Amino acid sequence: MDSVLIISSAEQSVSSFSQLLKADGCQNFDSAKSGADGRRHLSEREYDLVIINAPLSDEFGDGIAVDTAQNTNSGVMLIVKSEIEAEIENRTSDYGVFVLGKPLSKQLFYKAVHLLEATRNRLSGVKKENIKLQKKIDDIRIINRAKYILMEYLSMTEPQAHKYLERQAMDLRLTKIEVAKRLLSTYES
Repeated sequence: MDSVLIISSAEQSVSSFSQLLKADGCQNFDSAKSGADGRRHLSEREYDLVIINAPLSDEFGDGIAVDTAQNTNSGVMLIVKSEIEAEIENRTSDYGVFVLGKPLSKQLFYKAVHLLEATRNRLSGVKKENIKLQKKIDDIRIINRAKYILMEYLSMTEPQAHKYLERQAMDLRLTKIEVAKRLLSTYES
């Protein structure tokens, strides 16, 4: 983990988590003493991991955990008393919040951190692939609009319009999408 935000009203917990994270190789972490302070930190930068030690001084902590999981790419760990762990997990697990009960062993803490890191990396890869596929779909839409314009204004068939775009791309040493965009700017303006 490159960056971690620890949100805890208890200074001793911040110190304990900091030591555990340092021992695991993480040197870059911030801390917040309340939910409001944590939200301010989260609005200023992105963190790889957010650890929330509930309860906080101004809220319980499940609200900021859910908000963080929904609105950022951060892994979110919510640490609560063992007696309410199952209840909190039922309320937050659908949002991707990882709930752990206190007291917390070092082994469990490290496993949770590594699991959240692996999950975050996997989701990051899926997100990149999704962005790539969305761009491809957008390019196909633009090319199809350009073909439609050629068919409408120049009475070409679909294969002729397709071949025309390919030929223009080769002749002008441009990509087919660049030719399609030029064509659209000419006819749609």
